Amino acid sequence: MRSSRQNRAGTVGRRHRKTLGPVTGVGIGLLAASGLLAATALGPGSAPAPAAAALPAGSGHVYVTNQLDNTVSVIDARTNKVVSTVPAGSAPEGIAITPDGRHAYIADNGSARISVLDTRTGKIVATVPVGKDPSGVGLAPDGRTLYVANGGSNSVSLLDTRTNRVTMSVPVGTSPVSVAVSRDGGSAYVANAGSSSVSVIDTHTHRAVRVLPAGRSPVGVAITPDSKSAYVANEAVGRVSVLATRTGAVDATVPVGEGAFGVAVAPDGRSAYAVALGPGNVSAIDTRSHRVRATLSVGPAGTDPFNIAVAPGAVYVTNQGAATLAVIEPKSFKTVTTIAVGTSPYGVAVSP
Repeated sequence: MRSSRQNRAGTVGRRHRKTLGPVTGVGIGLLAASGLLAATALGPGSAPAPAAAALPAGSGHVYVTNQLDNTVSVIDARTNKVVSTVPAGSAPEGIAITPDGRHAYIADNGSARISVLDTRTGKIVATVPVGKDPSGVGLAPDGRTLYVANGGSNSVSLLDTRTNRVTMSVPVGTSPVSVAVSRDGGSAYVANAGSSSVSVIDTHTHRAVRVLPAGRSPVGVAITPDSKSAYVANEAVGRVSVLATRTGAVDATVPVGEGAFGVAVAPDGRSAYAVALGPGNVSAIDTRSHRVRATLSVGPAGTDPFNIAVAPGAVYVTNQGAATLAVIEPKSFKTVTTIAVGTSPYGVAVSP
Protein backbone atom coordinates (compact mmCIF):
# COMPACT_ATOMS: atom_id res chain seq x y z
CA MET A 1 0.00 0.00 0.00
CA ARG A 2 1.27 3.44 -0.83
CA SER A 3 1.84 6.07 1.77
CA SER A 4 -0.25 9.25 1.84
CA ARG A 5 2.77 11.13 0.51
CA GLN A 6 2.67 8.95 -2.60
CA ASN A 7 -0.77 10.21 -3.45
CA ARG A 8 0.14 13.90 -3.31
CA ALA A 9 -1.13 15.50 -6.54
CA GLY A 10 0.67 17.91 -8.83
CA THR A 11 3.82 15.91 -9.58
CA VAL A 12 4.85 13.56 -12.36
CA GLY A 13 7.19 10.57 -12.20
CA ARG A 14 10.32 11.58 -10.43
CA ARG A 15 10.99 10.33 -6.94
CA HIS A 16 10.59 6.76 -5.76
CA ARG A 17 7.02 5.54 -5.95
CA LYS A 18 6.90 5.29 -2.21
CA THR A 19 6.30 8.98 -2.48
CA LEU A 20 4.75 9.41 -5.91
CA GLY A 21 2.53 7.68 -8.46
CA PRO A 22 3.97 6.30 -11.70
CA VAL A 23 4.73 8.25 -14.86
CA THR A 24 2.76 6.02 -17.16
CA GLY A 25 0.55 4.15 -14.71
CA VAL A 26 2.13 0.78 -15.49
CA GLY A 27 5.40 -1.12 -15.25
CA ILE A 28 7.99 0.78 -13.26
CA GLY A 29 5.44 2.41 -10.97
CA LEU A 30 4.25 -1.02 -9.82
CA LEU A 31 7.81 -2.26 -9.37
CA ALA A 32 9.00 0.68 -7.33
CA ALA A 33 5.85 0.83 -5.20
CA SER A 34 7.33 -2.10 -3.28
CA GLY A 35 10.09 0.15 -1.96
CA LEU A 36 8.97 0.18 1.67
CA LEU A 37 9.20 -3.60 1.81
CA ALA A 38 12.50 -3.49 -0.02
CA ALA A 39 13.94 -1.06 2.49
CA THR A 40 13.19 -3.54 5.24
CA ALA A 41 14.44 -6.56 3.34
CA LEU A 42 17.55 -5.21 1.67
CA GLY A 43 19.25 -2.76 3.94
CA PRO A 44 19.54 -1.44 7.50
CA GLY A 45 18.90 2.14 6.42
CA SER A 46 17.12 2.99 9.65
CA ALA A 47 20.15 2.17 11.77
CA PRO A 48 21.10 5.03 14.08
CA ALA A 49 23.74 7.44 12.81
CA PRO A 50 25.86 9.99 14.63
CA ALA A 51 24.22 13.29 15.46
CA ALA A 52 25.13 16.45 13.58
CA ALA A 53 28.66 17.59 14.33
CA ALA A 54 31.02 20.33 13.24
CA LEU A 55 32.91 19.42 10.08
CA PRO A 56 35.72 21.14 8.17
CA ALA A 57 34.47 22.79 4.99
CA GLY A 58 35.58 21.34 1.68
CA SER A 59 37.07 18.23 3.25
CA GLY A 60 35.71 15.56 0.91
CA HIS A 61 32.29 14.59 2.18
CA VAL A 62 29.36 12.96 0.43
CA TYR A 63 25.84 14.19 1.20
CA VAL A 64 22.73 12.02 0.77
CA THR A 65 19.16 13.23 1.19
CA ASN A 66 16.79 10.77 2.87
CA GLN A 67 13.18 11.43 1.82
CA LEU A 68 11.26 9.51 4.45
CA ASP A 69 13.56 10.42 7.36
CA ASN A 70 13.67 14.14 6.48
CA THR A 71 17.43 14.05 7.00
CA VAL A 72 20.76 14.33 5.21
CA SER A 73 23.47 11.72 5.79
CA VAL A 74 27.03 13.08 5.74
CA ILE A 75 29.71 10.56 4.76
CA ASP A 76 33.47 10.90 4.99
CA ALA A 77 34.68 10.07 1.48
CA ARG A 78 38.03 8.84 2.81
CA THR A 79 36.60 6.28 5.23
CA ASN A 80 33.16 5.69 3.65
CA LYS A 81 31.60 6.12 7.08
CA VAL A 82 28.52 8.16 8.06
CA VAL A 83 29.88 10.89 10.32
CA SER A 84 26.76 13.01 10.78
CA THR A 85 23.01 13.04 10.22
CA VAL A 86 21.41 16.45 9.77
CA PRO A 87 17.67 17.20 10.08
CA ALA A 88 16.28 18.78 6.91
CA GLY A 89 12.82 19.83 5.74
CA SER A 90 10.01 17.61 4.53
CA ALA A 91 10.93 15.01 1.89
CA PRO A 92 14.40 16.30 0.91
CA GLU A 93 15.35 15.43 -2.67
CA GLY A 94 17.94 17.23 -4.79
CA ILE A 95 21.13 18.59 -3.23
CA ALA A 96 24.01 20.74 -4.49
CA ILE A 97 27.26 21.82 -2.84
CA THR A 98 28.87 25.22 -3.39
CA PRO A 99 32.31 25.22 -5.06
CA ASP A 100 33.99 26.19 -1.79
CA GLY A 101 32.25 23.32 0.00
CA ARG A 102 30.86 25.60 2.71
CA HIS A 103 27.14 25.25 2.00
CA ALA A 104 24.74 22.61 0.74
CA TYR A 105 21.43 23.55 -0.84
CA ILE A 106 18.66 21.00 -0.30
CA ALA A 107 15.31 20.85 -2.11
CA ASP A 108 12.64 20.07 0.49
CA ASN A 109 9.93 18.73 -1.79
CA GLY A 110 7.29 18.40 0.89
CA SER A 111 7.70 21.89 2.32
CA ALA A 112 8.29 23.80 -0.94
CA ARG A 113 11.53 25.36 0.18
CA ILE A 114 15.30 25.18 -0.02
CA SER A 115 17.22 24.43 3.17
CA VAL A 116 20.71 25.91 3.38
CA LEU A 117 23.14 23.73 5.31
CA ASP A 118 26.36 25.13 6.77
CA THR A 119 28.67 22.17 6.19
CA ARG A 120 31.10 23.25 8.92
CA THR A 121 28.55 23.33 11.73
CA GLY A 122 26.09 20.76 10.39
CA LYS A 123 23.27 23.26 10.96
CA ILE A 124 20.51 24.55 8.69
CA VAL A 125 21.18 28.30 8.59
CA ALA A 126 18.38 29.43 6.26
CA THR A 127 15.22 28.22 4.56
CA VAL A 128 14.02 29.81 1.33
CA PRO A 129 10.48 29.40 -0.08
CA VAL A 130 10.45 28.35 -3.76
CA GLY A 131 7.81 26.84 -6.06
CA LYS A 132 5.64 23.82 -5.47
CA ASP A 133 7.29 20.39 -5.23
CA PRO A 134 10.94 21.39 -5.71
CA SER A 135 13.03 18.42 -6.75
CA GLY A 136 16.24 18.92 -8.71
CA VAL A 137 18.80 21.67 -8.04
CA GLY A 138 21.81 22.90 -9.97
CA LEU A 139 24.45 25.48 -9.10
CA ALA A 140 26.14 27.89 -11.48
CA PRO A 141 29.90 27.23 -11.70
CA ASP A 142 30.65 30.36 -9.65
CA GLY A 143 28.22 29.19 -6.97
CA ARG A 144 26.25 32.44 -6.98
CA THR A 145 22.97 31.17 -8.44
CA LEU A 146 21.00 28.05 -7.58
CA TYR A 147 18.49 26.77 -10.12
CA VAL A 148 15.54 24.89 -8.60
CA ALA A 149 13.19 22.69 -10.64
CA ASN A 150 9.67 23.07 -9.22
CA GLY A 151 7.70 20.05 -10.45
CA GLY A 152 4.35 21.28 -9.21
CA SER A 153 4.76 24.82 -10.52
CA ASN A 154 6.24 24.07 -13.96
CA SER A 155 8.96 26.57 -13.20
CA VAL A 156 12.58 27.05 -12.20
CA SER A 157 13.38 29.33 -9.27
CA LEU A 158 16.60 31.35 -9.37
CA LEU A 159 18.07 31.72 -5.90
CA ASP A 160 20.87 34.20 -5.15
CA THR A 161 23.20 32.30 -2.80
CA ARG A 162 24.70 35.53 -1.44
CA THR A 163 21.38 36.75 -0.10
CA ASN A 164 19.48 33.44 0.01
CA ARG A 165 16.58 35.04 -1.80
CA VAL A 166 14.71 34.02 -4.94
CA THR A 167 15.31 36.65 -7.60
CA MET A 168 12.90 35.34 -10.21
CA SER A 169 10.94 32.36 -11.53
CA VAL A 170 11.31 31.06 -15.10
CA PRO A 171 8.42 29.13 -16.74
CA VAL A 172 9.52 25.83 -18.28
CA GLY A 173 7.80 22.62 -19.40
CA THR A 174 5.47 20.32 -17.51
CA SER A 175 6.72 18.71 -14.30
CA PRO A 176 10.40 19.66 -14.35
CA VAL A 177 12.42 17.14 -12.37
CA SER A 178 16.09 18.02 -12.60
CA VAL A 179 18.41 20.80 -13.75
CA ALA A 180 22.05 20.90 -14.83
CA VAL A 181 24.17 23.98 -15.54
CA SER A 182 26.84 23.93 -18.24
CA ARG A 183 30.42 24.27 -17.07
CA ASP A 184 30.78 27.55 -18.95
CA GLY A 185 27.81 28.86 -16.96
CA GLY A 186 25.92 30.04 -20.03
CA SER A 187 22.96 27.66 -19.98
CA ALA A 188 20.82 25.66 -17.58
CA TYR A 189 19.14 22.52 -18.88
CA VAL A 190 15.85 21.41 -17.32
CA ALA A 191 14.35 17.92 -17.77
CA ASN A 192 10.55 18.21 -18.07
CA ALA A 193 9.10 14.77 -17.33
CA GLY A 194 5.54 15.69 -18.23
CA SER A 195 6.24 17.29 -21.61
CA SER A 196 9.05 14.99 -22.81
CA SER A 197 11.39 17.91 -23.34
CA VAL A 198 14.42 19.77 -22.06
CA SER A 199 14.11 23.52 -21.55
CA VAL A 200 17.28 25.54 -22.09
CA ILE A 201 17.56 28.65 -19.93
CA ASP A 202 19.94 31.41 -20.99
CA THR A 203 21.61 32.31 -17.70
CA HIS A 204 22.31 35.87 -18.86
CA THR A 205 18.75 36.78 -19.88
CA HIS A 206 17.07 34.36 -17.42
CA ARG A 207 14.69 33.13 -20.09
CA ALA A 208 13.92 29.72 -21.54
CA VAL A 209 15.26 30.25 -25.06
CA ARG A 210 14.90 26.73 -26.49
CA VAL A 211 12.89 23.57 -25.98
CA LEU A 212 14.57 20.33 -27.07
CA PRO A 213 12.77 17.00 -27.66
CA ALA A 214 14.21 14.56 -25.15
CA GLY A 215 12.41 11.22 -25.37
CA ARG A 216 9.65 9.91 -23.11
CA SER A 217 9.62 10.97 -19.47
CA PRO A 218 13.00 12.72 -19.22
CA VAL A 219 13.94 12.83 -15.55
CA GLY A 220 17.71 13.08 -15.18
CA VAL A 221 19.99 15.44 -17.10
CA ALA A 222 23.77 15.93 -17.14
CA ILE A 223 26.04 18.07 -19.31
CA THR A 224 29.49 17.12 -20.59
CA PRO A 225 32.41 19.32 -19.46
CA ASP A 226 32.79 20.77 -22.96
CA SER A 227 29.06 21.73 -22.87
CA LYS A 228 28.53 20.04 -26.26
CA SER A 229 26.24 17.20 -25.16
CA ALA A 230 23.38 16.64 -22.74
CA TYR A 231 22.70 13.16 -21.41
CA VAL A 232 19.01 12.72 -20.54
CA ALA A 233 17.55 9.68 -18.75
CA ASN A 234 14.16 8.61 -20.15
CA GLU A 235 12.41 6.72 -17.37
CA ALA A 236 9.46 5.39 -19.37
CA VAL A 237 11.56 3.69 -22.05
CA GLY A 238 14.74 2.75 -20.18
CA ARG A 239 17.08 4.78 -22.34
CA VAL A 240 19.46 7.71 -22.25
CA SER A 241 19.04 10.30 -25.00
CA VAL A 242 22.23 12.10 -26.06
CA LEU A 243 21.43 15.63 -27.27
CA ALA A 244 23.75 17.93 -29.20
CA THR A 245 23.38 21.16 -27.26
CA ARG A 246 24.24 23.39 -30.23
CA THR A 247 21.69 21.96 -32.68
CA GLY A 248 19.26 20.22 -30.33
CA ALA A 249 19.51 17.04 -32.40
CA VAL A 250 19.38 13.62 -30.76
CA ASP A 251 22.81 12.15 -31.53
CA ALA A 252 22.06 8.77 -29.97
CA THR A 253 19.72 6.79 -27.75
CA VAL A 254 21.42 4.37 -25.39
CA PRO A 255 19.46 1.46 -23.80
CA VAL A 256 20.34 1.16 -20.09
CA GLY A 257 17.42 -0.78 -18.59
CA GLU A 258 13.92 -0.41 -17.27
CA GLY A 259 13.30 2.73 -15.24
CA ALA A 260 16.29 4.86 -16.19
CA PHE A 261 16.47 7.74 -13.74
CA GLY A 262 19.69 9.36 -12.55
CA VAL A 263 22.51 10.27 -14.93
CA ALA A 264 25.91 11.91 -14.40
CA VAL A 265 29.04 12.65 -16.43
CA ALA A 266 32.57 12.02 -15.18
CA PRO A 267 34.77 15.09 -14.55
CA ASP A 268 37.02 14.16 -17.49
CA GLY A 269 34.00 13.84 -19.79
CA ARG A 270 34.95 10.40 -21.07
CA SER A 271 32.16 8.47 -19.37
CA ALA A 272 28.55 9.00 -18.47
CA TYR A 273 26.76 6.88 -15.87
CA ALA A 274 23.08 6.03 -15.71
CA VAL A 275 21.02 4.00 -13.24
CA ALA A 276 18.06 1.72 -13.98
CA LEU A 277 15.56 1.00 -11.22
CA GLY A 278 14.09 -2.16 -12.73
CA PRO A 279 17.15 -4.41 -12.92
CA GLY A 280 19.09 -2.55 -10.23
CA ASN A 281 21.91 -1.67 -12.61
CA VAL A 282 24.40 1.12 -13.23
CA SER A 283 25.64 1.52 -16.81
CA ALA A 284 28.89 3.17 -17.86
CA ILE A 285 28.54 4.88 -21.24
CA ASP A 286 31.47 5.77 -23.48
CA THR A 287 30.77 9.40 -24.44
CA ARG A 288 32.73 9.07 -27.69
CA SER A 289 30.88 6.06 -29.08
CA HIS A 290 27.62 6.58 -27.14
CA ARG A 291 27.63 2.90 -26.22
CA VAL A 292 27.44 1.08 -22.91
CA ARG A 293 30.91 -0.22 -22.13
CA ALA A 294 30.03 -1.91 -18.82
CA THR A 295 27.02 -2.68 -16.63
CA LEU A 296 27.14 -3.28 -12.89
CA SER A 297 24.40 -4.69 -10.66
CA VAL A 298 24.13 -2.93 -7.31
CA GLY A 299 21.48 -5.33 -6.03
CA PRO A 300 18.39 -7.37 -6.95
CA ALA A 301 15.03 -6.00 -8.03
CA GLY A 302 13.79 -3.66 -5.32
CA THR A 303 17.21 -2.15 -4.64
CA ASP A 304 16.11 0.77 -6.83
CA PRO A 305 19.29 2.69 -7.69
CA PHE A 306 17.98 6.19 -8.15
CA ASN A 307 20.45 9.04 -8.39
CA ILE A 308 24.16 9.29 -9.04
CA ALA A 309 27.15 11.58 -8.48
CA VAL A 310 30.67 11.25 -9.83
CA ALA A 311 33.91 12.43 -8.25
CA PRO A 312 37.51 11.73 -9.24
CA GLY A 313 38.00 8.09 -8.24
CA ALA A 314 34.44 7.28 -7.18
CA VAL A 315 30.87 6.91 -8.42
CA TYR A 316 28.12 7.23 -5.80
CA VAL A 317 24.62 5.76 -6.25
CA THR A 318 21.64 6.14 -3.91
CA ASN A 319 19.66 2.91 -3.56
CA GLN A 320 16.17 3.92 -2.47
CA GLY A 321 14.71 0.50 -1.82
CA ALA A 322 17.77 -0.77 0.03
CA ALA A 323 18.34 2.46 2.02
CA THR A 324 22.02 2.45 1.07
CA LEU A 325 24.67 4.33 -0.86
CA ALA A 326 26.81 2.27 -3.26
CA VAL A 327 30.42 3.38 -3.76
CA ILE A 328 31.84 2.27 -7.11
CA GLU A 329 35.47 2.41 -8.29
CA PRO A 330 35.23 3.69 -11.89
CA LYS A 331 38.31 2.02 -13.43
CA SER A 332 37.44 -1.52 -12.35
CA PHE A 333 33.74 -0.61 -12.30
CA LYS A 334 33.19 -2.64 -9.17
CA THR A 335 31.37 -1.82 -5.94
CA VAL A 336 33.88 -0.92 -3.23
CA THR A 337 31.37 -0.77 -0.39
CA THR A 338 27.73 -0.21 0.40
CA ILE A 339 26.88 2.26 3.17
CA ALA A 340 23.66 2.23 5.19
CA VAL A 341 22.03 5.66 5.17
CA GLY A 342 18.50 6.88 5.95
CA THR A 343 15.16 5.68 4.63
CA SER A 344 14.49 6.29 0.94
CA PRO A 345 17.76 8.00 -0.06
CA TYR A 346 17.22 10.25 -3.09
CA GLY A 347 19.83 12.87 -3.93
CA VAL A 348 23.62 12.70 -3.62
CA ALA A 349 26.33 15.35 -3.94
CA VAL A 350 30.05 15.45 -3.26
CA SER A 351 31.88 18.37 -1.67
CA PRO A 352 35.20 19.58 -3.16
